[in-house]
Amino acid sequence: MRLCNFQAAGAAGGTVRPAVLSGPGTLVDLAAADPPFPADLGALLSEEHTGRLATLAASAPAAARIRLDQVRLAAPVPRPSKIIGIGLNYRDHAAETGQDLPTRPTVFAKFPSTLSGPYDPIVLPALSSAVDYEGELGVVIGRRARSVPEDEALACVGGYLAVNDVSARDVQNWTSQWTLGKSFDTFAPVGPFLVTAADVPDPQALEIETRVNGVTVQHSSTANMVFSVAALVSLLSAVMTLEPGDIIATGTPGGIGAAQDPPRFLRDGDVVEVEIERLGCLRNPVIAGGGR
Repeated sequence: MRLCNFQAAGAAGGTVRPAVLSGPGTLVDLAAADPPFPADLGALLSEEHTGRLATLAASAPAAARIRLDQVRLAAPVPRPSKIIGIGLNYRDHAAETGQDLPTRPTVFAKFPSTLSGPYDPIVLPALSSAVDYEGELGVVIGRRARSVPEDEALACVGGYLAVNDVSARDVQNWTSQWTLGKSFDTFAPVGPFLVTAADVPDPQALEIETRVNGVTVQHSSTANMVFSVAALVSLLSAVMTLEPGDIIATGTPGGIGAAQDPPRFLRDGDVVEVEIERLGCLRNPVIAGGGR
């Protein structure tokens, strides 16, 4: 099952509505269902287990169906309480940065204000001249998780999506804490859909690829993670309560722009794509921003 949020084309700033993909190029507006489905993500994921969403996707009336090319897709998870990033979680990425494999996950925060849709622009901030891409598997929590054993952790996952953990490397390195460099507005494109966990049998067996202007710059498999999805959910839930809709960006493989010789950072006019097997493809143009 593929869930999303959408706005009518050209309606920037308008109401965002939940939908389910019902077939190639067609959405079913969940707010137009009879009775309407809840807009709350946790409630929607609970409904997915009942089979009602699948029934609606197959039998919704024409009035509830919308062509995908007539809408703007927004972030599938509009209001996570937290976005948790994981650093150095692929063996090849640790190697290219000259660092030893971590013995515990490297954890940092991205704030929800970084979120943007799967085709929205990445805005280059004036404060940085070293903005980089990071294609990542995103894990979306489906039910509240606190101190969950690793062998039960995947049951707390509601679904998966692609994430670009855009990073301003110069700002990131101002201090030992990475949060500022990770948290500019537009620095977390996600989507294009939230693919529910039932449609991803093994999150450690997904190909992941990042392209800049059509050229592949990252290509790996989630099998190469140092810490698995289950291990991350279990450890994080031992520290903090994970709420439905929380996003864990599970780390990026080798091939980041900062590690190239010479470094290749994002420029005005670039197009960055992050594609993950089963989950779909982000495609974000890069534009220069104003301000300080």
